[in-house]
Amino acid sequence: MKPNVVVKVTALAAALCGSLALVPVFQSEPAVAAATSITTKTVGAPADTTYLVALPDFSKLVEDYGKAVVSIDSVTKARRAPAPDRNQQPDPFEEFRRFGFPFQFGPIPQGPRNIPERRGQGSGFIISPDGLILTNHHVVEGADELTVHLPDKRVFKAKLIGSDQKTDVAVIKVDAKNLPTVKLGSSDKVKVGEWVAAIGAPFGLDNTVTQGIVSAKSRNLEGDQFVPFIQTDVAVNPGNSGGPLFNLRGEVIGINSQIFSTSGGFMGLSFAIPIDLAVQIKDQLVKGGKVHRGRIGVVMQPLTPELAESLGLPNASGALVVQLEEKGPAQKAGMQEGDLIVEFNGTPIADSNDLSRAVANTKPNSKVNVKVKRGVKEVSLNLKVEELTAEPMKIASAKSGGSYGTQVNALGVVTRSLNAAEKKKVKDGLFVTAVMGRAAEAGIQAGDIILSVAGQKVKSEADLDKATAKAKGTIAVLVDRSGQRIFVPVKFS
Repeated sequence: MKPNVVVKVTALAAALCGSLALVPVFQSEPAVAAATSITTKTVGAPADTTYLVALPDFSKLVEDYGKAVVSIDSVTKARRAPAPDRNQQPDPFEEFRRFGFPFQFGPIPQGPRNIPERRGQGSGFIISPDGLILTNHHVVEGADELTVHLPDKRVFKAKLIGSDQKTDVAVIKVDAKNLPTVKLGSSDKVKVGEWVAAIGAPFGLDNTVTQGIVSAKSRNLEGDQFVPFIQTDVAVNPGNSGGPLFNLRGEVIGINSQIFSTSGGFMGLSFAIPIDLAVQIKDQLVKGGKVHRGRIGVVMQPLTPELAESLGLPNASGALVVQLEEKGPAQKAGMQEGDLIVEFNGTPIADSNDLSRAVANTKPNSKVNVKVKRGVKEVSLNLKVEELTAEPMKIASAKSGGSYGTQVNALGVVTRSLNAAEKKKVKDGLFVTAVMGRAAEAGIQAGDIILSVAGQKVKSEADLDKATAKAKGTIAVLVDRSGQRIFVPVKFS
């Protein structure tokens, strides 16, 4: 059985299966509600109960706003690639394997190769009469030519204004006047269960309308920490990417972007980028061609109920700090490993994704207040947000040290002292050579470096024994695992 995967509805190569692209989910505003009477017998009820069910009619919405939904053709010209590195050769059959071919195709050719022309298709929607269009980054990524097709059969060449990979939002423009436009709404006001509709070009079938309801809000998807997706059950397929998601008032509340699928086709789950976020990105792309994001220099870990219990927290709400950037904004402000961030610049923080978005949306060089829980105390910190760059963080070293041994302890681990190579990465700590019992059940692994137990820094095996001798309930063990620090909740009773 194939694993479930979240698939970006990207444009597919023409060489594989024709000119296919992702289709956006779109919701339209009904003009007339059709009333249907349903009579049911309820167990224990004194009489039959009649319900009046109103079904939305999307025809008026399509008539008013379908003319502003466009299909986008992208062309990436053929080119000659340089000879691949023998140690890192690209697989020319990668796309075949991604689309379900399990067998091998023989040895990979050596030397330079030709990359064939690629064609793709997606959707978009016009937001200004002079030709500004919103779509997905993955619809236009790497394209040498972009062609926009309007429902009235007009065709325009488009230019890329700006594109942001992290949120999958792009802005393109055509040279035209008095074009039809959509009406933008507010994704913040979206309610779970409300009707929505999509208009797009699935498989190149332009102005196709599908409908459904909002299934969930603020959905977190792996690899998309900056986008709180709107989840719907609106049918979205290749070619829908970049199209609008409408509410019943005829307002665009999202940009259709991804689907959850085991086959590559629609299976009842689709995801849209909230329009409030898309507009913020659009404004920055139009103004300067790029997006500026904030950073505070922390590494976070998801907080589970077990981990919250081990840290003595009342609930699993907040962003748990496990590492700090050396001389980064958070460290300069006095933040510590193990702090639980519960509020950022006045915004409550429920989890690490909330913090990522709040920090990213903060203008670089802004001064903000951050509230953290440190044990039983709440601490208020003031820090200056820096700009997010592509450079990796330089993690601050753990400050611990001491003597070492090889005895099995109450935690259920065998440890030794760090060697010279390990001390270059982690200044001091206890290297785990074997795991058993409660430590193994909790997920501690051989190769982990124990830094602290129950909030106490481990400088020696004596420290480790002392921290675990009278342990009860669940305690938090901070370990360094291949350069990343995580808290592991270990149950003692």
